Amino acid sequence: MAGLMVSGTQVSYVGQNCREIPEYLGRDFGHFAKRLDLSFNHLRSLEGLSAFRSLEELILDNNLLGDDLVLPGLPHLHTLTLNKNQITDLEYLLDHLAEVTPALEYLSLLGNVACPNELVNLEKDEEDYKRYRYFVLHKLPNLKFLDAQKVTRQEREEALVRGAFMKVVKPKASSEEEEVASSEDHPQYTPLPSGSRELTSHRGVLGKGRYFYYGRNSEGNRFIRDDQL
Repeated sequence: MAGLMVSGTQVSYVGQNCREIPEYLGRDFGHFAKRLDLSFNHLRSLEGLSAFRSLEELILDNNLLGDDLVLPGLPHLHTLTLNKNQITDLEYLLDHLAEVTPALEYLSLLGNVACPNELVNLEKDEEDYKRYRYFVLHKLPNLKFLDAQKVTRQEREEALVRGAFMKVVKPKASSEEEEVASSEDHPQYTPLPSGSRELTSHRGVLGKGRYFYYGRNSEGNRFIRDDQL
């Protein structure tokens, strides 16, 4: 099966230009897979993901997922990366994640209109990004990392006090079209350098700076957890 890599409980189906999750992935691997990487495809739907009930990590970077994104209940999922998709409605996404991924601790949304930073929109600045982080933490208070940056105690305190008032307004339709049309100019958010891409590698890599992304065809946005140090 071209493009398929399986190592232990890790399943990788990267860069195959598929528009939907192949049925055989769930049938053959869904019962044991704990990590699934579907980055660099053309996914618009996650139909078929319900076969992967034991997932702990899900990598969906560089796809075409939008505001109609629907995830099945994934009670064990702690890491989700949706970098470089077409998500604009932040509040809907966060409410959905709070419902279907109760164990989520690591989330990355870089490269989506819903994540306001200079990488997507030059009109956004650091204060816009801070407000976004407070709002996300208000909705998902159990997060430990957001966009590859560790959540600080100060951010938690700000989110508790002001997070509910930091809602990021969804752009108008014309703005969305402009963002999608210019998506080819955006970097691809794949924060693992080439030397750390092995499927069997469990060690995350972080750089310095506000936004973290390196390399090409990596396994998605990885985080360093305490048990990996």
